[in-house]
Amino acid sequence: MAVDDACGSTGGLVVGFDLDMTLIDSRSGIAAVWDAVAAKTGVPIDSELAVSRLGPPLAHEAAQWFPEHEVPGIVAMYREMYPELAVHASDHLPGVVDALAAVHRAGGRVLVITAKNGPHAQLHLDHLGLAVDELVGGAWAEEKGEVLRARGASIYVGDHLGDVRAAAVADATSVAVTTGPYSAEELSAAGADVVLRDLTEFPVWLAAHLAA
Repeated sequence: MAVDDACGSTGGLVVGFDLDMTLIDSRSGIAAVWDAVAAKTGVPIDSELAVSRLGPPLAHEAAQWFPEHEVPGIVAMYREMYPELAVHASDHLPGVVDALAAVHRAGGRVLVITAKNGPHAQLHLDHLGLAVDELVGGAWAEEKGEVLRARGASIYVGDHLGDVRAAAVADATSVAVTTGPYSAEELSAAGADVVLRDLTEFPVWLAAHLAA
């Protein structure tokens, strides 16, 4: 796990968000990178399948298409291509700007935790002008929970079952959105405390949650 800007709990309201398919729709850009990797290596890669299961670290996906000993080199190749092919092709998901603003209106801090490496995640945030207070890259599932706990986060918002597990590790409220690969039923069954259609519903939920 790589932590970009390690610091302890700041006190007050801290809300964590996942990045891919929670804040941003990066599927077309990531598919373009996998297509480029396939063209360069000659190995067929189903990029549509790859982007249907975003969430785990990059090496997990690379291992679906390449033998284990080649995975580090493929990860390096992918990351070299990523800035040019993926960043500008991605966009924010519905309700993201208002959701982040709702946290700030409540006097809170926005913490983004993602399995994506920090520099690439920062490129996305900068490109889309998303107002976040801290970014932690290279963390997945239970590792995210450790970061949430260290920062004193009380809420974690994500689209993946791994995000639900992260919230559980930190004893944080798990808010799941159905903009990723899982249905509302699957997210609830995994232990999500709240399931929203997308982040357009988050400001109203947050206001009610804080009032309670």
